[in-house]
Amino acid sequence: MKRLLALAALLVMAVAGSGAATAARASASPDSVARAWSKSLNANDNAAAAELFAPNARVVQPGIEIILANRTLAIAFNDALPCAGRIVALTVHGNRAVATFVLGQRPKHHCTTPGVKAAALFVVRDGKITLWKQVAVPNPNAGGGPIA
Repeated sequence: MKRLLALAALLVMAVAGSGAATAARASASPDSVARAWSKSLNANDNAAAAELFAPNARVVQPGIEIILANRTLAIAFNDALPCAGRIVALTVHGNRAVATFVLGQRPKHHCTTPGVKAAALFVVRDGKITLWKQVAVPNPNAGGGPIA
């Protein structure tokens, strides 16, 4: 009987723990997810950066559109990015965030464009990136309209 009670207690804790993790992830704002992704990428922690992507997330860069069908592809995508990026501007509209970065050197990579600005759109659902899209650097003087 004691074993059964112990097992029941473990199951309750596991369900409660997974519920808390799901709730925390669901409440993760697009800006906090973008910042977490940037922090992981800058530390060359491609696995942590990959964890922020939902299954089948889309990645769009000029001339390239891929689906990150699994964690291995998500890790490979993050590892393929040559530069770190310091966030210098972040705009949020609903579940979308556009982050503007100043590019810099990244551990174990060679950034050929340090100091250049780049921007990415993050669409976040349930605390995970469903779309990461390289976009034009927003003009801060252009009066912010909705994010595409």
